[in-house]
Amino acid sequence: MRESRTNSGGAATDLLLDALDRDSGVALHRQLEASIRAAVRAGRLPVGGSLPPSRVLAASLGVSRGVVVAAYEQLSAEGYLTSRSGGYTRVNAGAETAPAAEPPPAPAPAAPVVSFNYGRSDVSNFPRAAWLRSLRRVLTEAPAERLGYTSGQGDPEMRSALAAYLNRVRGTVAHPGDIVICSGYAQGVALLVTVLAAGGRDGRPIAVEDPSSNDDVRPLAAAAGLGPAGVPVGEHGVDIAALEGVDAQALVLTPSHQWPTGGVLPAEARAGVVRWARRTGALVVEDDYDAEYRYDRAAIGAMQGLAPDRVAYLGSASKTLAPGLRLGWMLLPRRLVGPVVEAKLRADRGSPAIDQLAFAHFLAAGELDRHLRRMRPVYRRRRDALLRALARHLPRLRPAGIAAGHHLVAWLPPGLDEATAEQSAAAAGVAIAGLRRYYLAGTGPPGLLFGYASLSERAIEDGVARLGAALGSHGS
Repeated sequence: MRESRTNSGGAATDLLLDALDRDSGVALHRQLEASIRAAVRAGRLPVGGSLPPSRVLAASLGVSRGVVVAAYEQLSAEGYLTSRSGGYTRVNAGAETAPAAEPPPAPAPAAPVVSFNYGRSDVSNFPRAAWLRSLRRVLTEAPAERLGYTSGQGDPEMRSALAAYLNRVRGTVAHPGDIVICSGYAQGVALLVTVLAAGGRDGRPIAVEDPSSNDDVRPLAAAAGLGPAGVPVGEHGVDIAALEGVDAQALVLTPSHQWPTGGVLPAEARAGVVRWARRTGALVVEDDYDAEYRYDRAAIGAMQGLAPDRVAYLGSASKTLAPGLRLGWMLLPRRLVGPVVEAKLRADRGSPAIDQLAFAHFLAAGELDRHLRRMRPVYRRRRDALLRALARHLPRLRPAGIAAGHHLVAWLPPGLDEATAEQSAAAAGVAIAGLRRYYLAGTGPPGLLFGYASLSERAIEDGVARLGAALGSHGS
């Protein structure tokens, strides 16, 4: 590669540029511009360096002087070159400076050997073959028009299949026209908060259980200026006596398996919630996140069946199948269907049609029922393995909320705080979370949240043994 040279007057006489291609269809002066521009950017032509006179460069390239003049003028207009009458054409802009070297990233913390973090269903058991059959059926038989934009409310087949399933399995009073399909619980509750906030004239907060999940309705309500207001939770769920003094426009509940404590709201308390909702005009938002997985007692029906006009029922496929499907549903009081559909259309124009049609076939063919029958014993064995391991290695911890779901809470004994337990667990290669981050108002009884759905029985035993050794006398 030749270097540029200058004559005694300071002008460069040689310049290494890309060869001009007369057959490319690109004007020669455009090719010359691009070649000089690239040389400046790369630093081969330094700031202040001179370029050959237009006649010299034209002769060396075998082109007319006008080609070089046009290229120089364009690059001068862009700021790459500068020239003055009777003087040389010089480089005006420097090479592209490389970004300052970033400091090396801090070493990533070692991955835990065992993670009891909540929210992980066992996606390795996703029924791929059955889902593929439903997808094939849809792609083979669905009319072309069903692949266009949806109404925002959701595919009619999915809403019909869901209504039949929820009425049969969850005891709801569901009509297809009252169902809106969404992208999981998170979007569903976000749409409801949007509709409540748009009402504008109510101004009352949204109430939530305390403790409760801190990554969905609570930040949404806060961002909308609607609280949230906390209602204490007791052994069996939300405290009805405390609820009587709450003035809120909505109450978000997990009555079938309170998250995270695991309490089941009894019949008299459910009736009390409905009475409160009718007296205050509030909406009850029922989050039915894992009610299909019950192990030690019969399934408990959804609250929506008690008061379809006061309860918005939200469910999803995240815990039953896989969160990656991003399929959820809202069974709404009829007055809310229109506003929620409008909010859904503004958000994303509707959920994917093919996934809805596949899920409708999957439900109607009984595949979800079969999958749940397969998975209940799997999760129960893991729950039982966790209880045995806690009794063996951490007998002072008191498990609760064990009858259903993918997790349980273990209340800590006196003298052991959550921060110490979390730090000791991390040092032993175990990831586990305390409950303090989920309390809205102050603190509550200290406990640890054990998610077990995605762990093998061997991993559960290993994790609890590690935790027991790390806590020593605190846990045994």
